[in-house]
This record gives sequence, C-alpha cells and structure tokens, in this order.
Amino acid sequence: MHVLIVTVGSWGDVAPYTGLGVRLAAAGHRVSVATHARFAGQIASHGLGFRPLPVDPREELASARGRSLARAAAPPVAMAHAVRMARTFMPRLAEGITAAVRGGTDGTDGTDGTAGTGGADGADVLLASTLTDPMCSALGEALGIPCLGVYLQPILPTAEFPPLITGAHSYGRTLNRLAGYALWAGADRLFAPAVGTLRRELGLPARRFTGPLGPARDRTVLHGYSPSVVPRPSDWPAGHRVTGYWWPAAPPGWQPEPRLLDFLAAGPPPVLAGFGSFVAPDPERLSALLVRAFRLAGVRGLVQSGWTGLHVTGDDLLTIGDTPHDWLFPRTAAVIHHAGAGTSAAGLRAGVPGVPVPVQLDQHFWAARLHRLGTAPRPLRHQRLTAESLAAAIRGALAIPPQGPRRVAAALAAEDGAARVAEALARLE
Repeated sequence: MHVLIVTVGSWGDVAPYTGLGVRLAAAGHRVSVATHARFAGQIASHGLGFRPLPVDPREELASARGRSLARAAAPPVAMAHAVRMARTFMPRLAEGITAAVRGGTDGTDGTDGTAGTGGADGADVLLASTLTDPMCSALGEALGIPCLGVYLQPILPTAEFPPLITGAHSYGRTLNRLAGYALWAGADRLFAPAVGTLRRELGLPARRFTGPLGPARDRTVLHGYSPSVVPRPSDWPAGHRVTGYWWPAAPPGWQPEPRLLDFLAAGPPPVLAGFGSFVAPDPERLSALLVRAFRLAGVRGLVQSGWTGLHVTGDDLLTIGDTPHDWLFPRTAAVIHHAGAGTSAAGLRAGVPGVPVPVQLDQHFWAARLHRLGTAPRPLRHQRLTAESLAAAIRGALAIPPQGPRRVAAALAAEDGAARVAEALARLE
C-alpha cells in the first residue's frame, strides 16, 4: 500500500514518523510523509517520499505571536496564544493537506520541497497526526481512503488524568473528564471553519457536532508513546490504543564532531541542556543563566544551540548543534530540557535523569510524568527559571538512584510501537 503520513509542527512533531515510516517501508509499504518544506531533506534522507505543506514552524515560533506563546506563564494563557496562531494558518494547512492527499509530488529538489522525481499519485491509507487528523478524516471520507490517527499525545477526554494542556494538577475523576470534554469541544470549534470549508469543497454534508467524542469514538487511533509512561485509560473507546514509542530514524551517515568526542573524553559525563525547537525571547539571558547554573552545580556543561541559538563558552563548557538524542543522551549525566514529548521519551530511553523545564502546552504534562516515574526532580517552569533553582534541580537529578531510570529504559526497550502500527495496516489489506 501507499501510506501517507501527515504531520505538522516542530521537528519533534515530525521525527518520530521518520522511524515509523522506515519500519513501514521495511514491511513492504511505499511510504510518503507530508509535512513542512523545512524538513524535506531529513525526510528524503531516509528514502521516504516527501510532500510539502505550508507554514514554516520556525518562523512562526520566532514571530511576535510565537514569542507571546513562549512568555505565557499560565497554561490557559498559552492555549489562547496557540489558538490565535492556529487560526492564521489553519485554512492554508487544509489546502496543503488536500493537495498532498490527492496526489502531490514525492521527493524533493533539495530547496523548497515542491519539485522532485517521484510520481504524482494518491495514497491508499492516511496516517494522521493530532493536528492534521480533522482534515485528513474529511479527505479520507470523501476519497474512500482509510484514515488512522497516529497521535503523539493522549488528547481524548478521560477521568484518569487532567487534559493535556491544563497542566499537571488533577481535578479528580469527574472534573478531569468534564474539563477534557470542554477542551475537546473547544478544539472542535477551532478546526470547524477550515474543516467545514473543506467538507463543502469535497461535496460532503456539513458535520454536526455530536458530542465531545463525536466521530472519534469508532475510529482507530494509535498512540506513539509507552503504556509504562502513560497507561491506556480504561474509559477510552476500544479503537484507541497505546502502542509504545515510535523512535526517530537515525540520520544516515551521521558522525559526531571530533571536538564533541574530545570534550566527552576530557572529563566526567557532562550535564546536557537543550530546548529543541523552543525559541526563547532572550537567547543571551538564557545562555548566561545556563552557564551560571552549571557553575553553581559544579558540573561540566554541554549545550545544544537549538532553534533559540543558545551559546556558551568557558572551561568545561561546549556548544553543539543538532546531535541525535539516541547517541548523545546515554553519554551524559543528566539532561535539562523543555519536556517536549520526543525529548522526554529520549531521556527515558537513555536511562538518564532529566531536569524538565516546561514552557507551554503539553510540556507540563510530560514533565509531571517524568517526576512521577522517579526519573526527574520537580519540574521548573521556564518563565520563573533562575540559575539558583536550576542548579538545585541539577543536583537533585544527579542524586536520583540510577536504578529508577534504568528500569524505565528497560521497559521501553522491550516494546515495539512501530510493529503495532504495521499490524493495524495489515488488517486493512
């Protein structure tokens, strides 16, 4: 089958699908990924077809709207900023997804991702991420193509934990479920204009809101994280399953820089700090804060520049660029990060303690999970971060008995999330 994976967001929202795509290709499927043109090269390097979608996520996060999102201290405020951002590009995104699903050009010319050597044909099955699923479901309905949800986060309402973007505090079973329903209904209204227009263009009847679960209840939705990290809620519909993580594919031919190897060999394992695709409003201030925290904690520091452009200098300090987490994390003593879903998972996989510094949206949820698993100290909210609090958290992370993180890593190593997706596709053939 020709499988089209459709996802949007930062690299953390795309990378897990490279590993999933490679595994599905090994199972005999032809696999393409529809996502932002910025990621065309990474997708093509794994032998996967590529179809471009509009919007540059890095430019959006660096915009005034993106900086407002980063500064928002409270989850509801962050959600409001995210909604305003989404409304500006949702119609464009729907148009791009439609073009990709109906038959775009696979491959890339290495520049803007709009030209290549592959054929222009449609997909046999759609695998849709959380944010693309509403549009993909409408297209699947109109074109007679099966559409499976492949989510990286647990967004369905449940009594067992609070909604993903409200923070880590549980409201109790009844209020957790009601809050989940309210946010589900709000998300439905966010997507409704773009999805309504798309349905009209496709000749489909208008979709009536049929309750918080609506048409999702009877669908297959596979969740790419470990049940040992977030157990499957007992009140979810039967078609919603937790498969285990989908690990990013290793960059072909990647080799570590000699200066990084020299730094790692020159002393004890360093503490790594990296905030991935988060764009900090003040990179200089955050870089200086990290240097002071390393000094106060008495550790060697390794900093990934990321989309913020962090940079540190000095004795026992090194700044590096993109480096695969599966290679780097096991060589560190602890990892300071923004608690994105992918980075949190990589730290658990490596069996090293984390220092979660969540910024926005679902990051507070994952940070709380790390603390609950015993692999991280209490999370530090980024908007209130100080060098002193970070140094204390580093010392707390280094004091965590290694058996706890190693036990979680062993549980993840026994899972094969991509195989569960391949099995679901085999049932469609």
